[in-house]
Amino acid sequence: MTRRWAIPVTTIVLALGSMLAAAGGASAVTAAAPHTTTVRPGAAVHSFTPGGTLVRPAGGLRLHSHGRFTEAESTNWSGYAATGGNGAFSSVSATWTEPTAHCTKRADQYAAFWVGLDGYSSDSVEQTGTDSDCDGRTPDYYGWYEMYPANPVYYTSTVEPGDSFSASVTFSGTETYTLVLKDLTQGWTQKVTKNESGLARSSAEVITEAPSSESGVLPLADFGTVNYGSSTANGSSLSADNPTEIIMIDNSGADKDSTSGISGSGGFSNTWLRSN
Repeated sequence: MTRRWAIPVTTIVLALGSMLAAAGGASAVTAAAPHTTTVRPGAAVHSFTPGGTLVRPAGGLRLHSHGRFTEAESTNWSGYAATGGNGAFSSVSATWTEPTAHCTKRADQYAAFWVGLDGYSSDSVEQTGTDSDCDGRTPDYYGWYEMYPANPVYYTSTVEPGDSFSASVTFSGTETYTLVLKDLTQGWTQKVTKNESGLARSSAEVITEAPSSESGVLPLADFGTVNYGSSTANGSSLSADNPTEIIMIDNSGADKDSTSGISGSGGFSNTWLRSN
């Protein structure tokens, strides 16, 4: 069986985030707006980040060709990422159905689903999405946005399993990012505009993630299968950009979930296999 090269993610993410914030990376989160909170729904998790940055090996990014796509491994991401030079991407979007968190153990586990710019080959991520988490045997569902390395901001609007979502991140002008998350089932829309300069915009991705805390990557909640509908980058199907297919693995190299092929319209799925 052909092996894929690993892209490890460790607690260096947190140190990197602090360095970037000090150097003037993504701005700090401002006071919470109506329908938002800076406190994670459910039990507190110190330095919790539903999204975050892939950290590359010191020797550079090593990938394996798999058909017309390139394949890579990560300890916290799965899905697809289109990549290019700085300024290559100005928008990304996708739809998905919020999966059910199967919370059968007395253990805290987490799963995030999002769209974003940056993070694959840069040190910031501009992203918005949802979570299906387990606080022990109690499921938590919520939406959020994050201008990593700034702290995440959570929406207080109701999220239920089976809800249909659409999400987008769009760059315009010289520094304006618009992040939109819509729950088409509950009937709410959250729209945030953030002004940031100097961000790379070198990737656009649709990702299932095992969130992180100060201790590193957290256990992946059993979300069953998440189905992403049409996904786009720069207004065209994500599949047209020959995106990198990303597989999430544990520290032993075993797959934590699977990533399906991507359709011509940008649809694909991730299916949970193990927590860690």
